[in-house]
Amino acid sequence: MQELFFIISLLMCMATLGWSRSYPGAMPYNVMNFGAVGNGVTDDSQAFIKAWNAVCGDTSNNPTLQVPQGKKFLLQPTSFQGPCKSSNLQVQIEGNLIAPEGPSSWKGKDRRSWLYFVNVNGFAVNGNGEIDGQGSQWWKLCSDDATLSNLHISAPESSPNTDGIDISASQNIHILNSNIATGDDCIAINTGSSQINVTGLTCGPGHGISIGSLGKQGEAAAVEEVHVKNCTLNATQNGLRIKTWQGGSGYARKITFNDITLTDVDNPIIIDQFYCPHEQCSNETNAVKISDVSYTGIHGTSITQDAIALNCSRTVGCDNIVLEHIHIASSNSKEGTYSTCINAHGKCDDSVPSVGCLK
Repeated sequence: MQELFFIISLLMCMATLGWSRSYPGAMPYNVMNFGAVGNGVTDDSQAFIKAWNAVCGDTSNNPTLQVPQGKKFLLQPTSFQGPCKSSNLQVQIEGNLIAPEGPSSWKGKDRRSWLYFVNVNGFAVNGNGEIDGQGSQWWKLCSDDATLSNLHISAPESSPNTDGIDISASQNIHILNSNIATGDDCIAINTGSSQINVTGLTCGPGHGISIGSLGKQGEAAAVEEVHVKNCTLNATQNGLRIKTWQGGSGYARKITFNDITLTDVDNPIIIDQFYCPHEQCSNETNAVKISDVSYTGIHGTSITQDAIALNCSRTVGCDNIVLEHIHIASSNSKEGTYSTCINAHGKCDDSVPSVGCLK
């Protein structure tokens, strides 16, 4: 991987790194030994650069930049340059990294990236600390016209709420040629998003590629022009999923999934308008309107027999759902696959399993 970007300024979220790992024989470089203060007020950017330069110049196996527990480190937009002499670098984050607060603090700085790693091979970030983008003042701003490519994002399969990439209130976003393995959605596309293009993604483990969830607590959703193509899903808990809560409003429309390869995927094609992860939801008549969704060239294997589930709102329904050239076999050669529908309307051509319930 020649380029690795932490585009935290795009989403300005708070991320908790909920796992840790030790590396026998690793040479530690504690940022405190390079002049960092760690009080959350003093700019520690130069101390981090000095520590990084030491790590990057170390030829040993697994040299490690250490961010100690119990400290907060304010970092300005900072570039960490390679190439480095070791092919197994680690950054161990046990403390907190915080960005400058709000757009006004970024005047004269590049708002497109916060922590920027470039020309680095064999690089991993671990720890139990936090990366805090100070996002609340940015949320009203949209992230438009961005390309994320050649990313490798990983978290343990058992780690909760570890989406690879979350997209909200954004337009004209391109995600290209990346590998995501997490304990939640590889990519989640949320309300306010349009012209989202995902190409050449390998996803798994994880919960697949999701539109939503949308419409929680009666909220209005607006998602359209989402295009996913030439992707591979391996052993994911869901495949291509659109999920909405009962009681919402708005729309998810003009969505295409083309040329997708599935390997041992649970729920390969699923529209779930009864999304309720905690199983304590009341029945509602309002729903997000789903329409103009096409699945073309989807092939591979499913670990569930119910390979295609189009479970639309009983009152609102889904319109113009199109399935063409679908071939999803069971991972168990002794079993077949089938489809189910609730109030789904559209057409199907050349599909295994057949989708006779789509009318």
